Amino acid sequence: MTQFFQSLGMTYEWAWFVATIAGILLIALPLMLAVAMIIYVDRKIWAAMALRRGPNVVGPFGLLQSFADGLKVFLQETIIPAAANKGIFLIAPIITFTVALMAWAVIPFNAGAVLADINVGLLYILAISSLGVYGVVMSGWASNSKYPFFSAMRAAAQMISYEVSIGFILICVVLWAGTFNLNGIIEAQRGHGLGLVNGFAFNLLLFPMWVVFLISSLAETARAPFDLTEAESELVAGYQTEYSSMSFALFWLGEYANVLLMCALNAILFFGGWLPPLDWEPLYLIPGWIWFFAKIFLFFFIFSWVKATVPRFRYDQLMRLGWKVFLPLSLVFVVLVSGWLMFTRYGVPA
Repeated sequence: MTQFFQSLGMTYEWAWFVATIAGILLIALPLMLAVAMIIYVDRKIWAAMALRRGPNVVGPFGLLQSFADGLKVFLQETIIPAAANKGIFLIAPIITFTVALMAWAVIPFNAGAVLADINVGLLYILAISSLGVYGVVMSGWASNSKYPFFSAMRAAAQMISYEVSIGFILICVVLWAGTFNLNGIIEAQRGHGLGLVNGFAFNLLLFPMWVVFLISSLAETARAPFDLTEAESELVAGYQTEYSSMSFALFWLGEYANVLLMCALNAILFFGGWLPPLDWEPLYLIPGWIWFFAKIFLFFFIFSWVKATVPRFRYDQLMRLGWKVFLPLSLVFVVLVSGWLMFTRYGVPA
């Protein structure tokens, strides 16, 4: 894209700057539209599971419901509690929303279709996704209210608990792929399963890690059954209790952008990203971004399915699962994967 703007007579510096801004907008604007539509899809899936119709009034088939909701919160007044820390109270949802967008900079939508194809893309995502909890903690503290503060403490503990096991799962993937670059990880999955299937999930050593990663993704995004940060029966609405108008909407946008990010990571790390499901030549005629979006939608359906059917965990069950089950299991598989690769790929020195 930089070369295109240079061909219009711009200097390299200006061409690079304009190309970068254009790339950011090409990702951010469709992502915002996708978040609006995915909220509609989420509500439709829940309705179908409960034998209801869901949104069906605003626009054809209710497609404009999310936009109507967005307009409603945009026109509402932003109410700041008298005892709240005003600055931090307003910055918190902005941080949550911004961090959710930043992670998409390294997500490859197709071969070469990525804003920043950096060699440490996976580390970048791990670092950025860890920052998301700061918005929640800041909002809970700045609200100067008990329930939001309890929610913020829960969010911090929950994030730490599942980030640890996610880190060890990513080590297993990186060991097998031999790179932190997301495009490199996708290419390493080409024909990985019996020379026919594209995806690490069809590897007997990595399949359990995908299951753990999928469940940890639910916990990392505070989706049911791990939505203890906003458990309405205990904490009213958790860290969002004192928020209204667009500050409340930014939390929702950030939450769903994170959910889509975790769906994308499931597709990239274990199901071949933009590669077709099978390493069969006719399937490559379909553009890679179509396969990628189809896989994201599949995982989002799983996320919605779980939310509609699985009851919320107790907090002690949430902590026990993270520390006593997932952490030891992921550590064991780091040893198994590294040992297997030493024997089969690199050989063991005499």
